[in-house]
Amino acid sequence: MSKIVTQTNCPELNLVNKGKVRDIYDLGEHLLIVTSDRISAFDVIMNEGIPQKGFVLTQVSKFWFEMMADLIPNHLIATEVDDFPAITHQYRDQLEGRSMLTKKASPLPIECIVRGYLSGSGWKEYQRKGSVCGIELPENLLESSKLPETIFTPSTKAELGEHDENIPFTEAEKLCGSEMAQKVRDISIEIYQRAREFAADKGIIIADTKFEFGTIGDQLIWIDEALTPDSSRFWPSDQYQAGQAQPSFDKQFLRDYLETLDWDKTAPAPILPKEIVTRTSDKYLEALKKLTS
Repeated sequence: MSKIVTQTNCPELNLVNKGKVRDIYDLGEHLLIVTSDRISAFDVIMNEGIPQKGFVLTQVSKFWFEMMADLIPNHLIATEVDDFPAITHQYRDQLEGRSMLTKKASPLPIECIVRGYLSGSGWKEYQRKGSVCGIELPENLLESSKLPETIFTPSTKAELGEHDENIPFTEAEKLCGSEMAQKVRDISIEIYQRAREFAADKGIIIADTKFEFGTIGDQLIWIDEALTPDSSRFWPSDQYQAGQAQPSFDKQFLRDYLETLDWDKTAPAPILPKEIVTRTSDKYLEALKKLTS
């Protein structure tokens, strides 16, 4: 898995979506989701790929999808190229270890964010308003404080290059319907709490995470990625200390580096030093190793 894949080129397949990280091909009955080594920060895609990142995200997602299958069905069918349709096999060098054959679902129009700790945009909002997405929180919490209880803070889904926006639960109910919004809130919290307990035994604090769900007919299923270092904040528990930003096994390391630059967080992205690329890759690989070993 040493080859860095920042762009896929599968001309005999039908490319239907190219996101910040994933390229999605429509194979007819199913989708092929290829996780590239692209990395984005502040909704801007960096110029450099992160070695093995696509592999890590795919394997971490597979791990959690399988663990949580008793809680909710998911879109995963296969992750081995030999199990994909024959037309894909000619692109094995781009697909191996980094792609999933999935069911087709209709995505819900919100991102389902669950927070167990106060960080990121939640911390910034708390400093201004004492709340996160309209949820009032106790006074005098610190950056990275553990919250008294897990909270569900949905956001809109932004177009590529735009920023997601946190919304109150009432807005999520308008977008999804009240019953569906409550259903995804409850299952999001349930998945997160089980994952957090598991990860704690591996020396990882999952501070927050983002889920996406879709429907196939009347059935709700979990789609996209599952508790990866791209969609979650993973902190080493032996270094945790409230009142400051935490070291991490995720792309927060890259964000922290970018914050030191004179960059306005719009494209084009700055050039990343080789050391930053290598250390980011190492953090992703460490997260995979800790979780699955």
